[in-house]
Amino acid sequence: MVGSAIVRRLQAEGFFNLILKTRSTLDLTNQQAVTDFFQEEKPEYVFLAAARVGGIAANQNYPADFLYENLMIQNNVIQQSYESGVKKLMFLGSSCIYPKLAPQPIKEEYLLTGALEPTNEAYSLAKIVGLKLCETYRKQCGCDFISVMPTNLYGPGDNYDLENSHVLPALLRKFYEAVRDGKDEVVIWGTGKPRREFLHVDDLAEACYFLMQNYDGEYSLNIGTGKDISILELAELIKKLTGFEGEIIHDTSKPDGTPRKRLDISRIRELGWEAKISLQEGVKQVYMDKFLGD
Repeated sequence: MVGSAIVRRLQAEGFFNLILKTRSTLDLTNQQAVTDFFQEEKPEYVFLAAARVGGIAANQNYPADFLYENLMIQNNVIQQSYESGVKKLMFLGSSCIYPKLAPQPIKEEYLLTGALEPTNEAYSLAKIVGLKLCETYRKQCGCDFISVMPTNLYGPGDNYDLENSHVLPALLRKFYEAVRDGKDEVVIWGTGKPRREFLHVDDLAEACYFLMQNYDGEYSLNIGTGKDISILELAELIKKLTGFEGEIIHDTSKPDGTPRKRLDISRIRELGWEAKISLQEGVKQVYMDKFLGD
């Protein structure tokens, strides 16, 4: 999802000298394969968006996969970017790197000041290591490697698998299928009280393009909207959008995850960037394209 959005943004700006590989043609967890790729292609700029990602269920069920695969991807790409003399690298992390009970809104300096959310600890640890790799290569080797921490993302190319997806695409699918199948209830995980911030992936791509040109600082930058919404409010928004007339049922046997996660975006705002796509506008467009496009 993220990589495709960045490609669309670069192409819209007139860049067509892009080096693109799919998972089937380049396994980023394979050190030799990554070494060969960098030696043959010699990229000048790298957007490191590749990762093993998923929602609460996927993180709980496959923690070893999330930790191992993400560490390998990051280690291989960052090391080879250094060895091959890449001019600039951007590492994309995640807002889940911050402590579970971090003060709100979450500032970049809150990293490593408290315990992580247990349901996605493995993924969070991997992303923290990636951020620190960029910091240390910059400090020790003088590399222009920067890190950004996006909030929860949605948009074209999202994963709608109910077992492994994030909350927004999962809710879109649940409500769409409930309307299609004439169901009278939709079940959502937990209490619905946790609050989340959502950013359209096209806004993220614009931010990444902007920062690759305008930021070379030592510290990571948050990317978000600065606004959050409860899971129940999100469900109500999607319920109205889809025309579902039944009930929303809470499965409180499922975990809530982090109580609140809203990023402080003061630093990126000071650089001159802000998100443009509202949540209501973005969710409506995604729903129309994904489920009503035919």
